[in-house]
Amino acid sequence: MNPSPLSYKDAGVDIDAGDALVERIKPLARKTMREGVLAGIGGFGALFEVPKRYQEPVLVSGTDGVGTKLKLAFQWGMHDTVGIDLVAMSVNDVLVQGAEPLFFLDYFACGKLHVDTAAAVVGGIARGCELSGCALIGGETAEMPGMYPEGEYDLAGFAVGVVEKSLILSGAAVKPGDTVLGLRSSGVHSNGFSLVRKCIERAGANLPAALDGKPFREAVMEPTRIYVKPVLAALAQHPIKALAHITGGGLLENIPRVLPEGTAAHLRKGSWPRSELFAWLQQVAGIDDHEMNRTFNNGIGMVVVVDQAHAAATAQALRDAGEAVHEIGFIADRASGGAPVVIA
Repeated sequence: MNPSPLSYKDAGVDIDAGDALVERIKPLARKTMREGVLAGIGGFGALFEVPKRYQEPVLVSGTDGVGTKLKLAFQWGMHDTVGIDLVAMSVNDVLVQGAEPLFFLDYFACGKLHVDTAAAVVGGIARGCELSGCALIGGETAEMPGMYPEGEYDLAGFAVGVVEKSLILSGAAVKPGDTVLGLRSSGVHSNGFSLVRKCIERAGANLPAALDGKPFREAVMEPTRIYVKPVLAALAQHPIKALAHITGGGLLENIPRVLPEGTAAHLRKGSWPRSELFAWLQQVAGIDDHEMNRTFNNGIGMVVVVDQAHAAATAQALRDAGEAVHEIGFIADRASGGAPVVIA
């Protein structure tokens, strides 16, 4: 006797659910379309033409994920903003080179595809693309039975931007005497969540009801701020020398990535506001300031280095574009054996 036929759905992959998700995604992707898009969602590959206004275009790429922040999204059923985090992590990195993000592709993988959950995630991705001015032109949804626990998924993203070759920001022009500006973060962003989750576990039933004027869970899950449009507007008007996206490794590990050899950033402790969220995390974790500054952004999501003569005008341009800006320090010569970032 022959066994009964087995379908792909019997094996755990629902093609119809995948098709339904694509139909839900298409209008979201259409809202992100911009100049240069030749073919987007639905093909085997997405086509994009570099805008003709660039004379010597250099493409800049970045890829990232959301990290263990996703574990809280699963636990709390908060899926609509992690897509913003996904986009932010890549487009903010691309921005650091002085590049304008052009397009974004995402990868969503799960054990069983729940269309409503996936659509909420991709809705956040589309929103992140709108906020950064880049097009969501493709991606992949992978349903892989047995690879992920029920209700869980993984996310990865890939952004491509463009910058004029002569305008690439490398940090090479940074010199002692330059001013360091800090752009406010929206919260923890998407780094340090393994420690955040440990703090939540340690606090147990003693979690605060609210932090920074928001319910606790909303404060923790606040999506990563996207700095693209305000910073590009400032770059068009002012000679910014370097940018540093404050991600994993915090202020202490990321600022040195854009400093020339022999220089150091001296940051003034207390020169930017401290949120209730970061104060709570430090208190529960029981860690010192040094550990906080190499784990979290600690309130500063993007660092901008400018000549002292242009600092006030650059800060005002960023404020006019909607950023909270603080003058947090200066660049100095680095003593032999000295730290590349000093916070005092």
